[in-house]
Amino acid sequence: MSDPTPVTVIGLGPMGQAMARAYLDRGHPTTVFNRTPSRADALVAEGAKRAETAAGALDASPVIVLSLTHYQAMYDLLGPGVDLLAGKTLVNLSSDTPSASARAAAWAADHGATFITGGVMVNPPLVGKEGAYVFYSGPSEAVERHRSTLEVLGRVDYRGDAPELAQVWYQAMLDLFMTILASTSHAAALVGSAGVPAKDFFPYAEELIGQMPYFMQGMADEISSRSYPDQGGNTAMMAAGMEHITDATVEAGLDPGLPAAVRDLYRRAIAVGRGAESSTVLYEMIVDPAAGRG
Repeated sequence: MSDPTPVTVIGLGPMGQAMARAYLDRGHPTTVFNRTPSRADALVAEGAKRAETAAGALDASPVIVLSLTHYQAMYDLLGPGVDLLAGKTLVNLSSDTPSASARAAAWAADHGATFITGGVMVNPPLVGKEGAYVFYSGPSEAVERHRSTLEVLGRVDYRGDAPELAQVWYQAMLDLFMTILASTSHAAALVGSAGVPAKDFFPYAEELIGQMPYFMQGMADEISSRSYPDQGGNTAMMAAGMEHITDATVEAGLDPGLPAAVRDLYRRAIAVGRGAESSTVLYEMIVDPAAGRG
């Protein structure tokens, strides 16, 4: 069995620190770098090597894992040391747009490096634990070559060769996650306006969220076929409900932005004559931003 691959982790926010600890725990020689040096102190005490400069961080390991606020930070940090990129594998687990991932892969290739895009689908305390997984995309050969190193962070969920694919999947899952959290806060505020404590509301919210797979049945087939038969809760009926939710929000003196955005999708679907179809037809309003406007 080969020795664990040396790894450099650049960016030591909560996620970067969790990843560095996972590598240390699994016996990987781990170098760490952060523009604020003190963020490395605890990791160094646990056995990591501190790189004093970004160039030193690059030089220390064949695999460079980046956990930064955005991709521009990668260019800012690594730009002065591009001569050291040749032969390295950059695993960028930072959040940005799909096009940013595609540009970064081209930039890395121009400097002789291999680029793997990733998106970590758990919060920092769960990195490296059972159930953790990470979306990856980029050259399949590189992902396979470094699979054992990547698996330290969680299950490798490879999405394909195009560098932007992992970023698309990551952002789509965050889209779902963040809108659920926002709508839960909105609903808590709505019942709260009537004096209902959040602790009384949340068991009902959890029960409803647990029922969502039932309500999502058939949606994938409808979207794939672009056919939206009425299943007993058509768009016109749902639209009326969204009008009421938005009105109730306004009456309560709350910010109506979230329900109003959903209400407007329904209004547009009605405007183009799709009220008799299932509410999944909102997909068509999303992929055609001009539909129903005017």
